[in-house]
Amino acid sequence: MVLRVMQIFIPQSGDDKLAELLEGREVLGRWRDTDASQIVLHLLVPAEETESIMDRFEQQYADAKGFHVILFPVEAVLPRPKPVPEEDKEAAPGKPENDKDDKQRISREELYAKVSEGLKVSPVFLGLAMLSTVVAAVGLLRNDVAVIIGAMVIAPLLGPNVAMSLATTLGDFDLLRRALITNVAGLIAAFGLAFCGGLLFTVDPSGQAIASRTHVNVGDILLALAAGSAGTLAFTQGLSGAVIGVMVAVALVPPLVVSGMLLGEGHVTLAGGAFLLTVANVICINLAGVATFLVLGVRPRMWWETERAKKATWRAILVWLVLLVILILILWLTQ
Repeated sequence: MVLRVMQIFIPQSGDDKLAELLEGREVLGRWRDTDASQIVLHLLVPAEETESIMDRFEQQYADAKGFHVILFPVEAVLPRPKPVPEEDKEAAPGKPENDKDDKQRISREELYAKVSEGLKVSPVFLGLAMLSTVVAAVGLLRNDVAVIIGAMVIAPLLGPNVAMSLATTLGDFDLLRRALITNVAGLIAAFGLAFCGGLLFTVDPSGQAIASRTHVNVGDILLALAAGSAGTLAFTQGLSGAVIGVMVAVALVPPLVVSGMLLGEGHVTLAGGAFLLTVANVICINLAGVATFLVLGVRPRMWWETERAKKATWRAILVWLVLLVILILILWLTQ
């Protein structure tokens, strides 16, 4: 069970509403501090409960002076908490109708905080993108699968792509803009370095690792869809980004590096095929990411934000699908 500690600051006058706000939620531990002006409530809860609790408290105290909610991850706790049986959860009194279909994931606020951390075109981000390109290029030239996989571990492309999917789901255009800029910056840095590598070194387009990434087939589309869904699903469970980022990087870095190296070597047609594979993977990863967020019930808190986000999401999905269809038509005509 993934646990979180919630530290909630509310006015002293809110004492009589605590039982109502926590009614029907699974709280494993509860402590409080009180002074003359406010109450500090400490809750130990499963990670999937945090979103509903934060929504309730924000709705009640959003305009109150000093209101804050701080979320902490929990590494371990003693005594070990005993999970509430499913039949007891279903029978919990006072649970609002819109809380009955809670999804097993971390809260939207935690998701937002996690993706926002990686949306900065910093020297570290660009350095990791370029280092992963160097390692991937060596692996591709040597036809060494282990080295190629090693490059995926350090590629920082998970955050920007998950952020694009989350922004599309929430209708957050500012987050989408920052995610797009970061993603494009990382891809350009990787492509530019790979192009320079193609100018400096001999690239054999007949090598299996390179040749397999110069065209798109059904398996590549399925891989990208699985990568986007798996990366997003693991991200919503609060798992390590270094591990789950490999799936997204596998679909993006190798074909992008192949495209850059082949273009630098002068194989324009083959480089175009690898670039189309990269574009197809970006489209499929984001489509799968948005679909996964929707299935897991990620929504804005306010109803008017939900309506706006719903329209933006379906428009974005339509754009991604149109781009994918156009890409498939281009591939069909060229091949």
